[in-house]
Amino acid sequence: MSATAPPSTASAAKGWTFLTNHAHVLLAIAREPTTRLRDVATTVGITERAAQAIVADLEAAGYLHRERVGRRNQYTINTAGRFRHPVEADHHIGDLIRLFTEPLQA
Repeated sequence: MSATAPPSTASAAKGWTFLTNHAHVLLAIAREPTTRLRDVATTVGITERAAQAIVADLEAAGYLHRERVGRRNQYTINTAGRFRHPVEADHHIGDLIRLFTEPLQA
């Protein structure tokens, strides 16, 4: 493989990624605020229990609010929340969500 060639899908799946599971869960919920955690877990590639723990982390940190609506949960994301790492602390979570959920402009 040359230095400029992208990694194959098989090798990329075993390596690291730029986004954490917390970011993947947040983005899945941003795309579908009434999604079931079972579906989030499947989308992200984690267990349902891990998805529940991540949602609890995000809720405790103030990035996410969960409200029961009928038999389902509805999630609201605090897009004004800031990233936790000092290097990105001047950016809002909404920036990440817009990057991955809004269509690219030509």
